[in-house]
Amino acid sequence: MPSQLSRRAVIRSLTSAAAAGVVSHPMYAILSPQARGDRPTGQQRGEMGRISGAFRRQFSVPAVSVAISRDAQFVYDEAGGMADKEHALQVSQSSLFRIASVTKPITSVTIFTLIEKGKLNLTDKVFGPSGIFGNKYGKPPYKQYVTDTTVDQLLTHTCGGWASGANDPMFQHNGWDHDKLISWTIENQALTYPPGQHWAYSNFGYCVLGRVIEQVTGQPYESYVQANILAPCGITDMRIAGNTLRQRAPNEVVYYGQYDENPYNMNVTRMDSHGGWIATPSSLVQFLDHVNGFANMPSLLKPETIRIMTMPSPVYPNTDGAAYARGWMVRNNGAGNWWHSGSLPGSTTIMVRTATGLCWAALTNTRTEPSSQIDSALDNMMWSMARSVPQWGA
Repeated sequence: MPSQLSRRAVIRSLTSAAAAGVVSHPMYAILSPQARGDRPTGQQRGEMGRISGAFRRQFSVPAVSVAISRDAQFVYDEAGGMADKEHALQVSQSSLFRIASVTKPITSVTIFTLIEKGKLNLTDKVFGPSGIFGNKYGKPPYKQYVTDTTVDQLLTHTCGGWASGANDPMFQHNGWDHDKLISWTIENQALTYPPGQHWAYSNFGYCVLGRVIEQVTGQPYESYVQANILAPCGITDMRIAGNTLRQRAPNEVVYYGQYDENPYNMNVTRMDSHGGWIATPSSLVQFLDHVNGFANMPSLLKPETIRIMTMPSPVYPNTDGAAYARGWMVRNNGAGNWWHSGSLPGSTTIMVRTATGLCWAALTNTRTEPSSQIDSALDNMMWSMARSVPQWGA
C-alpha cells in the first residue's frame, strides 16, 4: 500500500474516530482521591486488557499504548506488547511512538496562540508580495490562486489543492528540505479550485503552517512548540522523529510495516508540523487536558478562540454529523467530541477529547492494509475500553 492516502480513505479514517500483557503506571500513586475513585476495578481492567489484546491479535500489532484521563485526572495508562521484537524489548508507558497526523491539532493550537498574541490573523495571505512569506517561496508570477491562499484555508484543508494521495508533495523528493519542496510545489502543482470552496485533506498545507510559525516567531517549529505549547502542559518528552532506524530516539519503539510497507523510507522529520512528532499517549492526554481546560486547569486558549478553532468548515463533505474544523474533527459544531487520527507505514494513532470530560490517546507501531480497517478498529477499541467503566460515561 502506498504511503499516501486517498481523499476518500482520509475521510473514512477521520470520521470513524469518536464513533462510538500490561504494565501499571506509577502515575496512579499521585491521583487525587476523586480520581482514584474513578479508576477501573480489577475486573474492569481485565476487560480493558482483553479488548486491547484482541485488537493486537486481529491486526498483528506488536505494541499498543493507551492513556485516559477524566476531568484532567489520569485514570488509566497501560502499554502492552513489544517495542522491539528483534531484541525482545517490552513496551512501557514511557515508550515513544510516531503520532503521524495527530500532530495537526498541535500545530493548530500553536497557530491560534499566535493569533491571540496578535502575531497572525486567519485572513492573512501566505504567499506572494502581500503574504506572510513575501516572495520567499517560488518565483513570480505565481500560478492561479496561490497568492489568494490564507492561513485559515490551510487550517481547514480548503486551499483548493495540494491534497494527500498519489501526488502528495510530502511523500515526494525525500532528499529536499522544506524550502525547496515548498517552492517546487507551488510552481509545479496547480491549485484546482478557488481557495475556500473545496475540501481536500492536505498534509502539505500543514507543512506550510509550520513554516508560518517559524516566520512569525523567528524560531524553529520544533523548539517553539516545545517551549510555548508543550512545556506549559508539563510535557518534556516530545520531539520530532528521525527517518531511519538508526535515527530512532532513546526509548522510541521500532515500527513494523505490513504488506511490503517500509516505515523507514520516508522523510518523517520533514513532516514535522503535519505528522512528525513522537510522543507517549500520556503526553498527548496532557495536551488534550490543557486545550480543553478544566476547573483546576486553565485552557491554553480563550473560550472564543476554542469556538473558532472547533467550528466546522462549511465545505467539508459531512456525511454522518462529523466535520473537519481547524486541525480537529468535531461533532455538534464543536460542542461534542473533538479528535484526530493518524496513519503512516508502521503507525496507527488516535487522540480523542469527549464532551463528557474524557481525554484519551492510543498509539501503535504498525499499520495494515487497507489502513481504514485498523484505523476504525483502534477507535472502536478505545470506545469499548472506556465503556468498560460505566461511571466514566463514555
